[in-house]
Amino acid sequence: MTDSAAQIATVALVGDRSPNVVSHSRVPLLLDALATRDRLVLDAYWIPSEDAEDADAVRGFDAVWVVPGSPYRSEAGVLSAIRTAREEGIPFLGTCGGFQHALLEFARNVCGLPHVAHAENDPDADDFLIEPLACSLAGHEDTVLLEPGSLAHGLLGAERTVERYSCHYGPSRHLDTLRTHGLRFSGHDEDGRPRIAELPGHPFFLASLFQPELFGDGSRPHPVIRGLARAAVGHAAGRQPQPV
Repeated sequence: MTDSAAQIATVALVGDRSPNVVSHSRVPLLLDALATRDRLVLDAYWIPSEDAEDADAVRGFDAVWVVPGSPYRSEAGVLSAIRTAREEGIPFLGTCGGFQHALLEFARNVCGLPHVAHAENDPDADDFLIEPLACSLAGHEDTVLLEPGSLAHGLLGAERTVERYSCHYGPSRHLDTLRTHGLRFSGHDEDGRPRIAELPGHPFFLASLFQPELFGDGSRPHPVIRGLARAAVGHAAGRQPQPV
């Protein structure tokens, strides 16, 4: 039975659910921990990437979480879900492939770069925004330096963190164009390469190349996941009818 004091919100988990993706198996544990430890109850619905092609797929949700597991079966579906969250002020978290596709969506639809591509999805494209990493991060931990005053810094409460990855691709080109149009890279590795992006002015829009789902043993949600949950609950509260 749900605690009457718990705060409840709905979240769309966008991605192609698979028992072979460790982060996917962690999600139920994280949702349980949010409910029991933080009294933040996320009523979660998995939305396969192909179903996300429907323009209304994530409308009405209190949060959109694009989970790892790329290549997704439908790039178009994932980009559509991200665009809806960005344009309609729905709290958004993108992790690993979700980070990559958040940048891709922003580049195409905000920066006027309709032909930029993800090398994993379109290896024959002429202009890659997301390219193979010079040194794969799959299965590695690495330091992330956080910009003071950013959303990420506020959530983690530190200027550096060590995070876990399962990733072969990252952003390299057009980064200045993304910044000029309002995207903030608020976390970098020690060589200055982007690892976290956020969108100032949005209620909650955060994407990380690392996978916060892999933090610890799953019994304590990573701060960015807890931040999404709080933003989702705030979004849900804002949709409730106000007493007259």
